Amino acid sequence: MKVLQLGKFYPIRGGVEKVMWDLTENLPLAGVPCDMLCAILPKDGADPSHAAFARQTKEALVLELPGGGRVFCVKALAKKAATMLSPAMVRWLRRHATEYDLIHVHHPDPMAALALRLSGYKGKVVLHWHSDILSQKLLMQFYRPLQSWLVRRACKIVGTTPVYVAQSPWLQKWQEKCTFVPIGIAPVQKADASLVRGRYPCQRLILSIGRLVPYKGYRYLVEAAALLPEGWKVVIGGMGPLREELLAQIHALGLEGKVELAGYLPQEEIPAWFAACDAFVLCSVMKTEAFGIVQLEAFSCGKPVVATKIPESGVSWVNADGVSGRNVEPGSARELAEAILEVVKGQETLGRGARERFEALFTVETMIEQIKQIYEKV
Repeated sequence: MKVLQLGKFYPIRGGVEKVMWDLTENLPLAGVPCDMLCAILPKDGADPSHAAFARQTKEALVLELPGGGRVFCVKALAKKAATMLSPAMVRWLRRHATEYDLIHVHHPDPMAALALRLSGYKGKVVLHWHSDILSQKLLMQFYRPLQSWLVRRACKIVGTTPVYVAQSPWLQKWQEKCTFVPIGIAPVQKADASLVRGRYPCQRLILSIGRLVPYKGYRYLVEAAALLPEGWKVVIGGMGPLREELLAQIHALGLEGKVELAGYLPQEEIPAWFAACDAFVLCSVMKTEAFGIVQLEAFSCGKPVVATKIPESGVSWVNADGVSGRNVEPGSARELAEAILEVVKGQETLGRGARERFEALFTVETMIEQIKQIYEKV
């Protein structure tokens, strides 16, 4: 069996792209030959860490992964509404579709769906439903017929949590061919907590990492910080359009010494941040947050998590309430603060539960094995 992962972007930045990359990298090691097709903007090139196995052909930038998988990055004309415009993806797939026994297409990605539709491919299709399309309402008006075709075309639909699969309005009529496979990651490497703790002479360090955008709900975490004891520090890592607004809120509440917007945290520093923190907070307020991979990173470090009970989202399924942390109502600063106090008080027990939950459900090895079983059945 030869498989093609289809969709999204390069360089690898978001959760969907990371899942595709991990499948392409690890499935060949499990005996399933696997390639990946995605789109790249003209201004981008190979990530420096991938330069050793990258080569440019007439068709694509090709990354030949050490385990045997290949990533084909074809040119995109532009990126609009979080979607690559790439006629080259259609052309590539028309030429090469017959080389694959199964195409594993990752949703949401209208360009990937269009390429599959126009490719003439007659083989088996697995549809990975990472999330509904929520914010691009105008795009959805045009994409709806293609999405409906894709759902019908798929032999199997794979969600990332049972909650999202059961509650997505687009999958209600197709439950008989739906299943779920939780996202799996490699554990965050162990690191010296003093590399971060040395900067913060605080009693407790609360960490959150994500883009500073509305659906992440950071305004409520800032409000919650005002309710935490003196000597506690909340650090939010990430960049985004709400940075100035959040800085103004911190100033207005007099929380300059209690809340810090740390900006972009380099990837090599992330392990030290997780090692140093007492708890991690995912305070998102909208279904746009479908899973919350960053929770898995905290789990792997044995850190308890405070997350939110977003309707129809899988976030609160990932973070088992009372086992790996606490889940609270989205948009409630008071509940966030109370939950932070609770998980820090019980961090030894909840941290152990977080690590055990990670090892039981969310390793990359578990994800690969479950995906392989789905391929074999279809």
